Amino acid sequence: MAVADRRKRERMARRQAILTAARGVLMSRGVRGTTTKEIAEQCELSEATLFFYFQSKDEILLSLLFESIEFWGKGLDAIAAKALPPAEMLDAVWQFHESVYVEHPEYYVISAFLAQPQVLENVSAEVKEAIARSSGENFRRLAKLLEQTSPTEPAAALADLIWSLFLGLTISEAARTNLGHGKPGQGRKVRARAFEVVKRGFEAAAAGSAGKARAGRTSSAEPAERATKARAL
Repeated sequence: MAVADRRKRERMARRQAILTAARGVLMSRGVRGTTTKEIAEQCELSEATLFFYFQSKDEILLSLLFESIEFWGKGLDAIAAKALPPAEMLDAVWQFHESVYVEHPEYYVISAFLAQPQVLENVSAEVKEAIARSSGENFRRLAKLLEQTSPTEPAAALADLIWSLFLGLTISEAARTNLGHGKPGQGRKVRARAFEVVKRGFEAAAAGSAGKARAGRTSSAEPAERATKARAL
């Protein structure tokens, strides 16, 4: 039993080493430029040995994708557990996106790659369904958090806005870098400015909603006040 447990741990450790190497290759070569040969070289393995742990490049990428989905889920649950007031929730959600980008930029690279045509043509329907189901759960987690920041707006639309904005800005930053126009730290500043614009929109919507609610209470109270005065006369 002890031998079997040790072999299992060794196998898991080797798989993690391969995934760690894949992250580095992915960030330097891009998804299309990443090869199992280069990943194996980074691990000081033969490509044949790598295939003992992963059958293909697609399996490695899918492992990173599912890892990212789990990472996102835990992070969003952690934010929910803090029970933050609405005024702080939007900042927490955005900063979590930023922290994921700093710690695991490859997660955004893989997410962007999923939009490419035929990228999942070799993936089984069952795996596609698992991706859709688990990522959908994360989307609902995000929507539920953002619902607190603007109760009058559709939660799903808010989640789409925040996720697509951040992902789009990371793609824009990568494009500038590839063109030789990127500067260290510039991407974060751009994202911060974009977030401030969005935040002002959220705050304006919340203020407008509160104003309408107060106006509604005032208008509904006026007939009662007039009736009271009439009876007094």
